[in-house]
Amino acid sequence: MDAQRYDQARPGYPDALVARIVAGSPGPDVLDIGCGTGIAARQFQAAGCAVLGVEPDARMADFARARGLEVEVAAFEAWQPAGRMFDTVIAAQSWHWVDPVAGTARAARVLRPGGRLAIFGHVYEPPAEVAEPFAAAIRRVAPDSPLSGQPARRSLDLYQAGYEKFADKIRETEQFKDPEQWRFDWEQSYTRDQWLGLLPTTGGLTQLRPDQLAEILDAVGNAIDSLGGRFTMNYTTLAATAVLDGTP
Repeated sequence: MDAQRYDQARPGYPDALVARIVAGSPGPDVLDIGCGTGIAARQFQAAGCAVLGVEPDARMADFARARGLEVEVAAFEAWQPAGRMFDTVIAAQSWHWVDPVAGTARAARVLRPGGRLAIFGHVYEPPAEVAEPFAAAIRRVAPDSPLSGQPARRSLDLYQAGYEKFADKIRETEQFKDPEQWRFDWEQSYTRDQWLGLLPTTGGLTQLRPDQLAEILDAVGNAIDSLGGRFTMNYTTLAATAVLDGTP
C-alpha cells in the first residue's frame, strides 16, 4: 500500500463524531488502534488530545510519525502497553482486523474507569451510474475476486448489522456500560481523479495486478466522465461505542 496515496485519498471523519467522543472522555489520552497514516489521530490531536497510535504496517507507521504522531508498530493483540492507561481507545476503519473478543478485552484493560471504546468507520455507496460499471468491470477483469460476487450497491442495513455485532462483543465482556450505536450522514464531492485515487486504496483492489486495476479504473473513469467529470458521494459513518464501568 502506498502510504502517501492512502493518506491523500482517504476521507477524514465527521467533526461531530470527534467532538462527541472528546466531550465524553474523562481525559485527553487517546490510543488509536490500527492508526494507519494517522487520519483520525490527527483530528483528535487537533481537538486537544494526546494520541498514541498502534499500527502493524511499518510503512504506514513511518508516514504517521513524519506527520507528528507517536506510533508503535504492532498488532493490537500483541502490543505491550507497559502499564500505560488511556481515557479513550479508538479504532477507525480498523476493527475488522482485530480479534473482536481479545481486542475488546485488551481495550478494557488499558482504559481508565469511565473511559470510552469507540469503533467507527465509513459506509459509502457511489451512485448507480458509477457503482454498476465498477461491478461489471470487477466481474469481467477479476472474476475470482471476492468483490465479483457482490451486488453493485449494498444495503446500509448490512453494515449496521456489522456494528451491532461489534456492540454485542463489547456487551459480552460485561466490563462496559451498555453500548451505543451512533450514525452520522454526510456528503463529499469527487472529481474523476480524486475518486480514481481513492479506489486503489480500498480492500479487494489492493491485491489486483496492475493491468487488472488499470482496466477497472478506466471503466470507472469513463462512467464519471459521462456524469460531467464529478459526482457526489453519500457517506454514513457508523460507530459502536461504550464506556468502561467504574467511576472516573
